[in-house]
Amino acid sequence: MMDVTAIKRTHLERFKETPRVFTSPGRVNLIGEHTDYAEGFVMPAAIDFSTQAAISCRDDRQVAIYSANFTEQVIHDLDAMPERGSHHWSDYPLGVVHMLRLAGIDVPGFSMSIEGNVPLGAGLSSSASIEVAVALAVLSAAGTTLPPPEVARLCQRAENSYVGASTGIMDQFIACCGAEDHALLLDCRSLSYRLAPIPSNISLVICNTMVKHSHAGGEYNTRRAEVEEGTAILRSHRPEVRVLRDATPEDLERWGHEMPPNVLKRCRHIITDSLRAIATADALEAHDLKKLGELLAAAHASYRDDFEASCPEADIMVDLAVRDPHCYGARLTGGGFGGCTVNLVETSAAEAFSEKIAADYRAATGIQPDIYRCRASAAAHEVL
Repeated sequence: MMDVTAIKRTHLERFKETPRVFTSPGRVNLIGEHTDYAEGFVMPAAIDFSTQAAISCRDDRQVAIYSANFTEQVIHDLDAMPERGSHHWSDYPLGVVHMLRLAGIDVPGFSMSIEGNVPLGAGLSSSASIEVAVALAVLSAAGTTLPPPEVARLCQRAENSYVGASTGIMDQFIACCGAEDHALLLDCRSLSYRLAPIPSNISLVICNTMVKHSHAGGEYNTRRAEVEEGTAILRSHRPEVRVLRDATPEDLERWGHEMPPNVLKRCRHIITDSLRAIATADALEAHDLKKLGELLAAAHASYRDDFEASCPEADIMVDLAVRDPHCYGARLTGGGFGGCTVNLVETSAAEAFSEKIAADYRAATGIQPDIYRCRASAAAHEVL
């Protein structure tokens, strides 16, 4: 966890007030990709990269927010707040303030300093980390609280409606409800969840391929359309199939022949990856590391072959990882078409693994990757 001394000192020097400090983690998704919009299951873990929000109340109706990362400050009057984002870093905290006020929270004037070490653009959810830290800080200034799942929903609304990013609930939910040394199996329909222990001898090593293919956005929209097409075909036979969460592998066996080949493959990935997420929670609870590795391997193969959302660099990274006897499993995580792989590695060998995979990947691709060694961390909270 980041040391709070620096952000407290920054805040005190800038605003001349001693703040309260709240921290919120980034996250990595262990398994369950593109299952959220099908109301299926995902299994993220909070990680020990985080955002800190330091806050103190003001005597006026001003909101002053300073970003230590961008070395920039914005000031707004609470009674003349912008109602939508402007493609600026301040959209994330201001969106949360806007949604808290819409929810009936009496937000006072405040000064805030924000600093984070969640790598930007790596798919580790720096945005949700900021939103949740800000939400807890502003709620404290307002002298109230909300249940963690409600905070998650509010922050998701801020990102959807104010920032203008179409995201599911997973990122904000794990920031609000994660637990140290645990992954979280989330039902994206009911928002019920259960925690599954990550063995103490396993580290999460996240390997950034440093590749993000430019067609990712268009491919995402194509995948969504293909999933909707397949869902409609299944619904014509079973009206209760509202989304793919309601379908089974047996449904695909019966009616998949009516689908174009690509549509069948997209649906098969989502249905099976949701089931793999449940099985992964069971494997963690049983401390069955062999099964865990098999599930991650199957998930990557499905993402590569059925959803066709991998890329050569990610496949190389995963292949290099699973050759290492200290790696229990690896796969591409996140939205696809580049980004990061998640690797479950024996803690005692994590440093050597990180050095070797960086060298081997550079030799194979000519690209120097970023490697992040993490552990599953606690949900957002006040740092006392």
